[in-house]
Amino acid sequence: MKGKVLIANRGEIALRIMAACQDLGLDYVVVYTAADENSQHVRLNRDPNSNKNKALRINSYTDPNDILAVADYTDCTAIHPGYGFFSEDYRFARRVTTRNRPLTFIGPNWQVIKNLGDKINTKRIAKQLEIPIIPGTDSPIYNEIDAEEIAEQLLSSQKSQGIQRPSVLVKAAAGGGGMGIEEVTEIERFRRVYRQVQNYAKRQFGDGGVLIEQCLRDYNHLEVQLLCSRHGERVHFGTRNCTIQSTGRQKRVEAAPGFHNDCFVYDFNADDLLEQIVQYSLKLASHVRYDNVGTWEWIVTRDGQPYLLEVNTRIQVENDVSARISYLGGKHPNLIREQIRVALGDRIGYTQADVDFKGASIELRLVAEDTRRGFAPWIGTITRFQFPQNDWSAVYTHVPFDRPYPIPSDFDPNLALAIVWGASIQEAKERAGRLLDETCIEGRSVSGASITTNIDYLRNNLDRLLAF
Repeated sequence: MKGKVLIANRGEIALRIMAACQDLGLDYVVVYTAADENSQHVRLNRDPNSNKNKALRINSYTDPNDILAVADYTDCTAIHPGYGFFSEDYRFARRVTTRNRPLTFIGPNWQVIKNLGDKINTKRIAKQLEIPIIPGTDSPIYNEIDAEEIAEQLLSSQKSQGIQRPSVLVKAAAGGGGMGIEEVTEIERFRRVYRQVQNYAKRQFGDGGVLIEQCLRDYNHLEVQLLCSRHGERVHFGTRNCTIQSTGRQKRVEAAPGFHNDCFVYDFNADDLLEQIVQYSLKLASHVRYDNVGTWEWIVTRDGQPYLLEVNTRIQVENDVSARISYLGGKHPNLIREQIRVALGDRIGYTQADVDFKGASIELRLVAEDTRRGFAPWIGTITRFQFPQNDWSAVYTHVPFDRPYPIPSDFDPNLALAIVWGASIQEAKERAGRLLDETCIEGRSVSGASITTNIDYLRNNLDRLLAF
């Protein structure tokens, strides 16, 4: 393939994009801020004794002018946003592809990002296609009397279903990331909470629109991994389970496939349920003409009822969990490599029949945090960083193994992603435990206190995988 890719991200995803570009024979450039001077994605691409410097410093990963200036200076032909930052910013994707010197945005086309990035619009489209969504409004409500009537109907419906402690969520329509959400269990409290959320939404987002939806408690969080192309091809790489999360709704342990009968006695047919959400996801992708990698997020209740939550129009951190249960020609696919290929115009080149699914995989997100104190971040310097090497595991990290590494306070203290896979979910669990036992992470804070990580939390939650 021809072209030069600007990798507009940091950490382990920057390293994985680099590897995918190298595999495709593509040249690339990375960017970094002052806080990331010591990161591996910088160290591997900056040579003060050579003119071939592939790492350029910028002020911010979220300054589009910085990013595009580097792209022009280095003659890049494409931009890979990774995840976070600009990955789901349709305005950035539109600017990249429509400017005087257009570049390829490695992701879906900006119209799709815009349409599916709006959760209300996604909900509306899903409803039209008869794809199940969480009961509630599919458009912002601005009138408190109308809102109260909807809330009363939702509470009454839950009572008639025998649901213990019925409740509704009152959400700022323009919010995100868990911001602007309140729970109501009694209709007498609704108006006060509605006004509170509406005022918050006006101050924070400039839009007082509010959504009302049923509050679900006993559920699992599943995802469907799709790869689509501009040529109308669509392939899925199965399902994964992302239920184990921090208090800030950040995933900590992921597993594929999304359910497995060895983990729990379900009140539904797990295989049929997984196939159902895959087919629903493909149906929506076809309707909107999705044309790159994407993740369809689902909530599944204990009785087996699925609800579409949202669509992530980007590569996700946990993409390799799905890749490790998938086989193309007997090998695990590299989904970042596939993403780049189709973004640059390639056909997928294979069909669903060519993808085999075997075994199980687990991803562990190693983070410097205190899980007993609300997942509070730990800041200090890593002095020792070692992982075991196995033919059934992979570790992705931007932390160097051969020298101290000060954890930047500018970002979440993510240290590494560890992936394990096996012939069964039980074997994958055992291997995950072994990897954690053999991992060594040492460090000190400025005050001399030893590093705090979530390793014990990860180990203690392995038995919760794929269960209710």
